[in-house]
Amino acid sequence: MILVTGAGGQVGTELLARAGKHGQEATGLLRADLDISDAQAVHAAVKAAQPSLIVNAAAYTAVDKAEEDRDAAYAINRDGPANLAAAAKDAGIPLIHISTDYVFDGSKDGAWLERDPVAPLGVYGASKEAGEQAVRAALNEHVIMRTSWVYAAHGGNFVKTMLRVGKERDELRVVADQFGAPTSAGDIADAILTIATRIRDGETDGWGTYHFTAEGRTSWHGFAEAIFARAEKVWGRRPSVAPIPSSEYPTPAKRPGNSVLDCAKIIAAFDVPRRNWQDGLDEVLEVLLAEE
Repeated sequence: MILVTGAGGQVGTELLARAGKHGQEATGLLRADLDISDAQAVHAAVKAAQPSLIVNAAAYTAVDKAEEDRDAAYAINRDGPANLAAAAKDAGIPLIHISTDYVFDGSKDGAWLERDPVAPLGVYGASKEAGEQAVRAALNEHVIMRTSWVYAAHGGNFVKTMLRVGKERDELRVVADQFGAPTSAGDIADAILTIATRIRDGETDGWGTYHFTAEGRTSWHGFAEAIFARAEKVWGRRPSVAPIPSSEYPTPAKRPGNSVLDCAKIIAAFDVPRRNWQDGLDEVLEVLLAEE
């Protein structure tokens, strides 16, 4: 049985919804159920659940707020994974931990490799990188999965924000000089569950750090255009989207200019399913636009 922490988040929700399709049983703990920064509570929860694998989908993801809420970000993104890794070690089970493209500074021209030097630009990225280090230090049997630009039909994310704002305005201004691979939470969950099955069946010993995103790349501006191209079929109208540089949209936390991750390593190790980012967007928008 898989124990999912952060079960109310975008990826956590999808993990619980999709586990059965992968022949897995999963149970989830919400933030209200378990404070992962509380070591004693984490050990008690793992002992009570007796899982064969832990997936940590819990995270402090408010990138800008983290700049002035450093302690909370580190408590969840560093101390939480450390506690889960320690509990997993005591239980003799592995841990899959979700991390982020924000551990990089975005300065590389090509796609980021797992072995590239990390250099977070803000507190969020630094706290997630500290969480990675904590997992590596505490538990050999781990998979750290870095991903990027996560969205789903539930929770707060760029897709839902664009749909809301696009209905209110005829023109939007969206950053066009930051690039990445929009990745649906459902695709991340399917990849994690594929890895979980390989681990369960003893078909791999590929512990370590991996990158997983959807295929392809776009800018936030390109992402917005793709959203509205699909929404137009339902709305009968389409807002115009003006491309702007990051300098015209200042935020408390600086974002990486290039968040494209090389995913060859995870494909070779686990043969995870991977599709184009636009296919994932189609799936999520089919749900969201049907609700309107």
